[in-house]
Amino acid sequence: MESSGKGMIHKPPACALFLLFLTALMANLSLARAESQCEFADETIKFGAFAPLSAPGAVVAGVVIDWAVKQAAEDINAECGININGVDYRLEIITGDTEGISERGQSVAERFIFDEGIHGAVAGFHSAVALAAMGILQENHIPTVWAGPWNDNVTANGISEFDGRPPRINDGTDYIFRISPAWSMVGAVVADWLISLGVDDVIIMAENTDFGQPAAADEKARLQAAGIAVEQFNIELGTEDFVPILSRIESRPEPADAIHIIITGDTALNLNQQMAELGIAPSQDTICIAGYDAEQSTQFWDSVEDGNYCAFNRTGVIPSLFSVMGTELNRKYEAYWDDTAPSFAMEPYDSVLLLANAIERAGTFTDPEAIVAALETSDVELSQGRYFFDYGSHNPDLPSDIPAFMWHQWPAPIVTVMQYFEQGQSALDAAVIYPPVYQTHGTAYIQPGTTP
Repeated sequence: MESSGKGMIHKPPACALFLLFLTALMANLSLARAESQCEFADETIKFGAFAPLSAPGAVVAGVVIDWAVKQAAEDINAECGININGVDYRLEIITGDTEGISERGQSVAERFIFDEGIHGAVAGFHSAVALAAMGILQENHIPTVWAGPWNDNVTANGISEFDGRPPRINDGTDYIFRISPAWSMVGAVVADWLISLGVDDVIIMAENTDFGQPAAADEKARLQAAGIAVEQFNIELGTEDFVPILSRIESRPEPADAIHIIITGDTALNLNQQMAELGIAPSQDTICIAGYDAEQSTQFWDSVEDGNYCAFNRTGVIPSLFSVMGTELNRKYEAYWDDTAPSFAMEPYDSVLLLANAIERAGTFTDPEAIVAALETSDVELSQGRYFFDYGSHNPDLPSDIPAFMWHQWPAPIVTVMQYFEQGQSALDAAVIYPPVYQTHGTAYIQPGTTP
């Protein structure tokens, strides 16, 4: 059997690229007018932003991250930048392409530090990149706000030199923070949802990375503890033909109750379409839980045209709860991308603003220890909610019942399960089905072929 290629990623048409260029040009003209009212210092403050802009990384997410961090810098500079002791400094964002590869992430970090002279690091996406780059960021005292990596160890024991229960730094300063959720926070929601549905048999399709494997292990353990059978398939990023694996799934005596794709980027989208095209999931028998990028609806439908009724994670505030800042960011995102702002736009946007806010409160961009102290005592409302950190050097004693990853971890991200129920539907209109407190359509699952 041959794959039809139906699930491959499509390039935007030339007219769409022209419209994006025109939109960017008009935005730059408005920005120039706003900044003309400011008197910036000669020196700029530089942040390095990690993003996967090339395969095998999640390119769809990477270009959004690049847009988000630069939009954040534009918004800050339009308000005369970062004010330190009465002097306004322009913020410059330098985006580095990690390709979703740990070694590439390390080289990007080195370029940021030794060639660009950054004062802070933001964004990110892949856990493997974050874990690989953290050591050199720590050694060179670079305040870092990760927005995207989910591996628990990013804020627990991810820096190998600091193994053991937090605080990771017993004599010095820990420069690593995270505002995206740890996987244990995300996986628990999906697993609890499946448990609440009473499923008996789940397949996990996990990418073979430092994100996919720990994530799958955590979810598998939680499901098995509830008496649910779990079969796991490991997938290499960059795989395009999934027929051999899907044929094995088709040959099972009984279909699985649910299939969860714990994979990022084009690999997840291609797998999702081939799985749907073969009628495996979504189907009357099997729940489809799509990959991380499914919340970006335009890209999802371009690649997974048979994906109606797939459920998916949304990490971050749901559209119905957007704040004033979240609504404004979503307006800018929709004008540029013709889609609803996903978490991987809002998280990196907030990471820039959070670090800029800490620098302004610290009154310095050259004293990283003072910036860390300001980050630890953050209390600021941004696009995804109110940011604060319960545990750090300002409050170093984690109780025994608090997970290790809560050190320098934002404790309040919203994690939900959503589901499409109309072909081509915007993520803005998809149903929130779990947890019950956030449900928008009064149901925990929408059976294919029905409307809530």
